[in-house]
Amino acid sequence: MCQNNQKSEIRNQKSTAFTLVELLVVITIIGILIALLLPAVQAAREAARRLQCCNNLKQLSLAALNHEEIHGFLPGGGWGYRWTGDPDRGTGKDQPGAWVFSILPYLEQQAVHGLGSDGDRNTITAAQRSGAFSRDQTPLTMFICPTRRKAVVYPRSLDRWYYNADNTSSAASIDYAANGGTNVAIVPSSFIQPSTIAEADSFQYPCQDATGVVFPRSEVTMASISDGVSYTYLIGEKYLCPDYYENGLDPHDDHGMYEGWSPDNIRFCNYDPPGIVLTPQPDTPGSVIWGAFGSAHAIGSHMALCDGSVQFINYSIDPETHRRLGNRKDGMTIDGKAF
Repeated sequence: MCQNNQKSEIRNQKSTAFTLVELLVVITIIGILIALLLPAVQAAREAARRLQCCNNLKQLSLAALNHEEIHGFLPGGGWGYRWTGDPDRGTGKDQPGAWVFSILPYLEQQAVHGLGSDGDRNTITAAQRSGAFSRDQTPLTMFICPTRRKAVVYPRSLDRWYYNADNTSSAASIDYAANGGTNVAIVPSSFIQPSTIAEADSFQYPCQDATGVVFPRSEVTMASISDGVSYTYLIGEKYLCPDYYENGLDPHDDHGMYEGWSPDNIRFCNYDPPGIVLTPQPDTPGSVIWGAFGSAHAIGSHMALCDGSVQFINYSIDPETHRRLGNRKDGMTIDGKAF
């Protein structure tokens, strides 16, 4: 009787064990499931990042439209890349900082906007310089695409300086740019700017015939967008070379985000001359492209229109359609199904 019980226990023990073949089969199945699951997880994460990027642009466009509703014109382009925002100089032509600085109060960032206020709009004081430096070290998540990089302070290896702020070797970055238009010349004179506040009013600014919605000292009204607010770009994702995301060596991403008009915060839809259309481009290692929209997303980039809507523009968009969307007043029709 005892022997029979021992044999039964041995059989039960054997029946619960795995053979080597069974174990290999299980491991293989688990490996296949993981291989199938990882792309799905990555796709889901990218979908979430794209949604966040779209929401960022929605916030920025609504802030710009709130600015327009209160002041009667869209936020301007400032005086140039050697100037940063001055909270004592209001908005529009008198404001040396560009659209990023001007919309801060409409993003619940009044405290950041007010850094450097000294109560004196006509004198650049030490307090103003120091406060502007602190602002340059203040990243904001709604200005950064989560697919591309984090909202942190990045190096500025050329030790950038401004007329109205302390020098900086690091600064917050921006992944979005306003629509500068379609007729921008690639010449050094495109970036000339005043060197003093006294010179600002009489200075001959470049690009005053720009066809976009933001350019030096711009005050673009909704009425001047004659092609229609639903068919004109307002703000979009900007192209960057992935090699330079975090080191500040891209010449179009090498200043602070609160400065005046520059390729860091303004992008274009073609050059004139030679009239090359700049369709949105995917971020590409080893390739620096001056002035183009684009993104780190796989098939296209987000663009906010002047009505506040956000569209996902495919990289394969017809170049002429893209050019027309960048021009607020060319009088040419656009098929809404084309983008």
